Amino acid sequence: MTSPMKILPLFLFLLTISLFSCKDGAIQADILIKNGMVYNGVDTLPQSVSIAIQDNKIVFVGEEKENTIKATKTLDAKGMIVCPGFIDPHTHADRDLVDPKTSHNTPFLMQGITTVIVGNDGQSFFPSKKYIDLYDKQGIGTNAVLLAGHGTIRKEVIGLSDKKATPEDLRKMEALLQAEMDAGAFGISTGLYYSPGSYSDTDEVIALSKIAAKNGGIYDTHLRDESNFSIGLIPSVEEAIEIGRQAKIPIHISHIKCLGVDVWNQSKDIIELVEKSRAEGIEVTANQYPYDASATGLKSAVVPRWVESGGRDSMFLRYAKTELKARILDETLKNITRRGGPDKLLIVKSNDSTFVGKNLLEISKMLDQTPAESVFTVLKAGSTRVASFNMSTADIHNYMKQKWVVTGSDGNTGHPRKYGSFPRKYHKYVLQEKILDVATFINGSSAQTAEIFKIPNRGKLLEGYYADVIVFNPKTFKDKADYTDAFQDAEGLEYCILNGKLSVENGIFTNQLNGKVLKK
Repeated sequence: MTSPMKILPLFLFLLTISLFSCKDGAIQADILIKNGMVYNGVDTLPQSVSIAIQDNKIVFVGEEKENTIKATKTLDAKGMIVCPGFIDPHTHADRDLVDPKTSHNTPFLMQGITTVIVGNDGQSFFPSKKYIDLYDKQGIGTNAVLLAGHGTIRKEVIGLSDKKATPEDLRKMEALLQAEMDAGAFGISTGLYYSPGSYSDTDEVIALSKIAAKNGGIYDTHLRDESNFSIGLIPSVEEAIEIGRQAKIPIHISHIKCLGVDVWNQSKDIIELVEKSRAEGIEVTANQYPYDASATGLKSAVVPRWVESGGRDSMFLRYAKTELKARILDETLKNITRRGGPDKLLIVKSNDSTFVGKNLLEISKMLDQTPAESVFTVLKAGSTRVASFNMSTADIHNYMKQKWVVTGSDGNTGHPRKYGSFPRKYHKYVLQEKILDVATFINGSSAQTAEIFKIPNRGKLLEGYYADVIVFNPKTFKDKADYTDAFQDAEGLEYCILNGKLSVENGIFTNQLNGKVLKK
């Protein structure tokens, strides 16, 4: 006998459909999309079907018969691809969402991204409830999924010092994380390469991950080492998997890569390790951005972690000490070498505009200093970001082909990936190089990401799902941002429907803030 609890959702859905139907049997819709090549986020082939949207939901997907659908607005998608809005699993878009001047989030929106995940790399705005209320009040241009940053929580309890957490510290951190999960966070993120997350041991991370697991959350990680700065790339992947094994939590490796010549071609070993863990039953996935240059803060890239313990002022105090300076410069130079040398580090953001657009080698010649000395001169001007050219094409392709790797941007100011990741992946790796087919790209940019982060009723074009839908021109959808001008919107997106409302129409942002904070 069928359970009444199983019948109820079907009854409610059928009731909803009936409310949207006219007396003559036609479905009443706000928006009808017709004549497009529809990729639903799941299947491998497109369909020639129509999609009807009423309020914030998809109410019909199928072949439209005469007078079946009566729509207030009809979009003719002839020659266009229609698919779920993209979900970006790793962004720093919270730095834009928090500001009313940039809360429209158009760098992401114009890529076809309808949902951004924020609070990555162990860094989140705290407390979450304060910012959720802010976003709800002022409005945001895309949906947002929040993660609780391990580094942020650690800083609240311990500060920025290189110190092992005591049992009392851990209890306090667990309580803060539980409060963040209660507020709606989808899991915990770590930045074990960055301070203060780098000062934690594996047991600390496992203990906190168990809190996230208890709440049905995910563990998202910037690995402790993506090169050979500390424990090495493969041991860092092994650490992440062990955290998943012991905490019984899904593991998501952010911006998976082999960073630097010393670890090139290790992608094969890492793929084998992940596949073995997945066969064991550990949920391991990853995201990847489609560029051969990473981006991070100059300090994070090359300054030794022990030097920055305690914060910026402590770093410069140590650098000023004669007995420490030679060691600091020597270790900084080694880190520069690991990243391919000073000519491979391009300054993309600085308070001193004379540094922007120059690599570290050029700056060292301009300042008549060694590259290592130049690092600290540049850092005195304030926060500085670099693009670091340090990845091999073979590794990029290897990761991209894996069924457990989805598209992400790691979008942040100064790197073209903030404006171009998803259309670049389509244009370069689907159309030009044919590393992926269209459906694999779309599914790995929408439905798969929703499933990984357990985002309900998004990422697929199915009846009853939320209406996050994009329409793009398959011939012109591509990135325009590059390393010389990283602030150019992508092109080729014709329409973006977000929560049932038009955010992009005929390639132009409608100035409507149709996003919302999603909660577990």
